Formats: sequence, C-alpha cells, structure tokens
Amino acid sequence: MEYSVIIIDDHPLFSRGLSQLIETQGNFKVIGTAKDRNEALNLLDSLNPNLAIVDLNLGQEDGLELIKDIVVIHPKTKILVLSMHDERFYAERAIKAGASGYIMKEEAESMVITAIQTVINGDIYLSDEEKKRLNSIDKKDNKSAFDTISELSDRQLQIFTLIGKGLGTVEIANKLNLSIKTIDTHKENIKAKLHCASSAELRQMAIEWTNKAV
Repeated sequence: MEYSVIIIDDHPLFSRGLSQLIETQGNFKVIGTAKDRNEALNLLDSLNPNLAIVDLNLGQEDGLELIKDIVVIHPKTKILVLSMHDERFYAERAIKAGASGYIMKEEAESMVITAIQTVINGDIYLSDEEKKRLNSIDKKDNKSAFDTISELSDRQLQIFTLIGKGLGTVEIANKLNLSIKTIDTHKENIKAKLHCASSAELRQMAIEWTNKAV
C-alpha cells in the first residue's frame, strides 16, 4: 500500500530534501507541501493525505494550533511533528494537541523514517530519551518537569514570568524599575537554577511554563 504525505514547513529547501528522503521508501509519496496554515488546510481539503508532517515554526503562525485544526477538520490524517524545538518542552504538548509523534530535525535520517513508519502504523513515536523523561515524571506522581521553578526567589519568579510573556531585558528592567545589569544577573542565576544552557532555552521554558500556568 502506498501512503500519501504532505509536508508543512516554511523552509522550501528543507521540504524538498525531506520529500526526497521520504520517497526513497517505496510505499510513501509526498503529494504536496505548504508554508503556512491556509496552504496546509487547502492541501488537506483537496488531497486528504494519510500523513501530515508539521513544523511548529510557521512564520508568525503557531504549529500547535494548526495541529488542533487538523485533528478537528481531518481526523483521519495522522500527524508527525518534525521540529527544531527541544522535545523536552514541546513533545508532550504536541501529543496532547493531537499529533502522533514528535522528532527533532537534528535526528538522523534513519530515525525520521522510523518515526514516519511508526506513526503510519498507528503508534506514538517519541525518542527513547523523551519516553524516559515522561516515565520518570509519571513515577513521581505526575510532578511537572518544571518543579525546580519552586527554587526561584520571588524576584526571579517575577522575571521568569515576564520572560514567558515575551518581554525583553530592557522592558523587564523598565517595568520593575531595575537596572538592565540587575536583570541580566537575575537571568543568569535563573538559567543556573533551571539548568538552561542558553537564553533561548530559558525563554522556551518560560513560555511553556507561563502557558501551563494560565
């Protein structure tokens, strides 16, 4: 049986390379690509694919919201997320939105094919590391991966929340009437407590936590 696939990603070169990789497998055919939500939904309406491979970064649009739309409008189309975002912050959220798998773009080509085959076969695909992480959370009475946030001081938590709401260093400094240097120092201390390797990782975690807290 041949399975039809569409790719939803705002980088045409990546979509082209992924198409070529997928079609090395005899039973998969890429029948269309889309760069944004409107193109994706139009493709789904006209082509009714077996599988949609979705990036979470679609310009200014939210890939998670697109996943929810696909689940409602085209419930028979399986969804695999292929994203540059760290799976620790987005895999579980993508699955809850309705995707059947999550794989990071940095993974080996062979793992991408494995993820596609797993999802097409009706199973959930997550990396071994992500499975272990989720299992460890379950064994801790479903405690959040963000429990270490409780270790932040009141001021650090305030700054962390503002980061999650999209404010930059200067905006936070103005809002709290503190110096930029003070905010930067707090951010470095927050990164250390939360084991974030970079400011980008801290920002992702802050956004994720803020969304959960709403």
